[in-house]
Amino acid sequence: MNKPKAPWVKFYKGIPETIEYPEGSMYEAIKFAADTHIYNNGYKAAYVFQGKETSYPQFFAKVDRIAKAFMALGIEKGDRVTICMPNAPQGIDAFYALNRIGAVPAMIHPLSAAGEITFYVKHSQSKAVLVLDMFYEKVLEALKEIDEPVKVIVAKIKDELPFPLNMLYPLTVKDKPAPLPKNSDTVIGWNEFLAGAKKISKLPDEFPKEEETAVILFSGGTTGTSKGIELTNLNMNALGYQVSQSAGFSMEGLRMFSVMPLFHGFGLGVGIHTALVSAATCILIPQFTIKTYARDVLKYKPNVIVGVPTLFEALLRSDGFKNADLSFLRGVFCGGDSLSVELKKKVDAFLKEHNAPVQIREGYGTTECVTASCLTPYDFFREGSIGIPFPDVFYQIVDPKNDTEVPYGEEGEICICGPTVMKGYLDNAAETASTLRTHADGNVWLHTGDLGTMDEDGFVYYKQRLKRLIIVSGFNVYPSQVENTIDAHPDVLLSCAIGIPDPYKIHKVKAFVVLRPGVEPSDKIKEEILEHCRKNISKYAMPREIEFRTELPKTLVGKVAYRKLEEEEEAKAKAQKTE
Repeated sequence: MNKPKAPWVKFYKGIPETIEYPEGSMYEAIKFAADTHIYNNGYKAAYVFQGKETSYPQFFAKVDRIAKAFMALGIEKGDRVTICMPNAPQGIDAFYALNRIGAVPAMIHPLSAAGEITFYVKHSQSKAVLVLDMFYEKVLEALKEIDEPVKVIVAKIKDELPFPLNMLYPLTVKDKPAPLPKNSDTVIGWNEFLAGAKKISKLPDEFPKEEETAVILFSGGTTGTSKGIELTNLNMNALGYQVSQSAGFSMEGLRMFSVMPLFHGFGLGVGIHTALVSAATCILIPQFTIKTYARDVLKYKPNVIVGVPTLFEALLRSDGFKNADLSFLRGVFCGGDSLSVELKKKVDAFLKEHNAPVQIREGYGTTECVTASCLTPYDFFREGSIGIPFPDVFYQIVDPKNDTEVPYGEEGEICICGPTVMKGYLDNAAETASTLRTHADGNVWLHTGDLGTMDEDGFVYYKQRLKRLIIVSGFNVYPSQVENTIDAHPDVLLSCAIGIPDPYKIHKVKAFVVLRPGVEPSDKIKEEILEHCRKNISKYAMPREIEFRTELPKTLVGKVAYRKLEEEEEAKAKAQKTE
């Protein structure tokens, strides 16, 4: 296995990398892990879905067949395909199949609104969309706004279920998906799609290069426009190797509880790819519910659980863990949002009470560097800290005014340099230049937009965000996107969206709305606004409360004083606690 010739290594003050990263593609990195570990040490599953195991040899056979099916559909190197799937085998297999032939998957939330899907497909210039049958009608609606032809590949959950679940599953579905249209030039059923593989005699001899785009993930924009984040093969492989080394234990042969979704950098980068390049097994959880949480954990006995604070808060609320023995846990990792000191203490106490030999460990990162870039050390916790940087990742805390490094303990913007830093924003040179900047040391640094400090021992402390952002169950919600959607309603004059505390999701979205002169607030208008939102923003970004006001507080320069509204809600929440 050769060291990569990644340009960042040359630039960071002459310091060489400490980990040997695989050259080439994500597919090759997993194949290397399988050839080195799995085949030599007996049968292991690449993933388990609802009790059905797929071994590594079976996984590669499926990936290669799907790669040929994409080729038969006309997908070539460099083409993009949108994957709109939960954590199901077809989504995983298709992701790596596209990588096998040098095509690029663009990952999106299955619950995305039709208007969002239109944007994602247009922006990525996708030639096809893979979607679950229960969501495909929404995709077809979204594609009406796109002039170029786009193929829709429709998968079904039941096709990947073991017997007799595959027979019983359709009986449990309340809202039956519409049958696929016959003889359609656009819509293709999964089995028909797979049959096309017979037309292709062999796969390409060449694999994608480490510096080539491997996946596009989407991030909200501060102006309300989402941005496509281009991540390379090296970005993804380096993340997997760094997490595995930082874990403090070998992940080879362990079981990863893959509950974070595919479209999320945390779910894809750690929950799936890290596990596979570590020769581990993914326990695929397509939908997280508090009712099934304990059942799945106790049934599959995962050694590693990764999730957002919401998932661990649910751990405490689930009745199914009574008298449970969690001694099988080796690592419990939290990211995607700040883990409060109070919640950490509660989770740690829970783990100790249930014989788990570990504590919850907090990480920090951003999709622009795949996901996590630092982590609390295995055997040392410093209160309030988000940990220390991964191997080969460097942090700077800089003055936001001039990008100069500030002294230890002084607050500034968190900047990151290393092999996981993105290639750039898709077709957005201005945003890329604003986020990836060359500092005085000659290195390119990712500006996170977050404020923090670093102590003399290298521990990083997150303080707050420079930019407005609401985090709901670990997912980023950009207030401007919500506001732009609400403001588009003909009866709305002005709106402001903020995050307010929620006992389960940590935060939820509340919108303050000023109606146009002559329009009176009513339940009817409120429902119209919500319906308008449902068509244009994701389910998790939906306002859970709407409050009508005659005016909104303003700053001295005339902008909406959203902090004033946040303070009002904070005061209200404190008052309710003391009652």
